Amino acid sequence: MCIAIPAEVKEIKEGNIGVVDYGELTQEVRLDLVDVKVGDFVLVHVGFAIQRLSREEGLETLEIFREVWKAMDESDERKVQVT
Repeated sequence: MCIAIPAEVKEIKEGNIGVVDYGELTQEVRLDLVDVKVGDFVLVHVGFAIQRLSREEGLETLEIFREVWKAMDESDERKVQVT
C-alpha cells in the first residue's frame, strides 16, 4: 500500500523544487507533476507532489493524520506500560 501525505507549499525554488510543510516537518519535493503556487496544498508521495488539494481538503486530511498518529502513540505507550 502506498500513502501520500498532504503538505502546504511554502516556497517554490528554481528547478521546480518546492519546500512543503507537513505541520512539524518541512521538506523539499519535486513539483513536476502538478501546477501549484505558494499556499496550495499537495499530496506528496516519495518526494513528488502528485496532486493539488483544496485548502479545506489539505487541512482536513492533515487533522486525520494527526489523530491517527496520536492514537498510534497512545497504543505504543500502553504496550510499554503492560510489559
